[in-house]
Amino acid sequence: MAAKDLFHQTVKLALEKEGWSITDDPLYINFAEVELYIDLGAEKLLAAEKNNQKIAVEIKTFLYPSAISEFHKVMGQFINYRFALKSEDPDRVLYLAIPREIYESFFARRFVRLIIQEYALKLIIFDSDKEEIVQWQN
Repeated sequence: MAAKDLFHQTVKLALEKEGWSITDDPLYINFAEVELYIDLGAEKLLAAEKNNQKIAVEIKTFLYPSAISEFHKVMGQFINYRFALKSEDPDRVLYLAIPREIYESFFARRFVRLIIQEYALKLIIFDSDKEEIVQWQN
């Protein structure tokens, strides 16, 4: 199992503040002879629909010297996780959680925005100091 990200507890707390119940920490998937561990699984009751919304959250800090190298790795992980979820837990939506500072700097670049659009990445942007989610990007 992979090590937890620096902001793992921050994102977990931020989700709980918004009414999410953490169901898996980590979310384990065994698919096509490969074991995968997504950082968090969570559910939230949607009263209007009388059913649960389920998400999986992969948390990344982008603290390494090369943000683009980290982005390449993250994209591969995200695509693989989404593929496995489609088969094993198709009602669960995958999100990438990133700090606001990274969203406002690196993720503001045109190349990154085009990739996000092309691959339909869903983002959770969080404030690490306030331990709050500042934006959901679908």
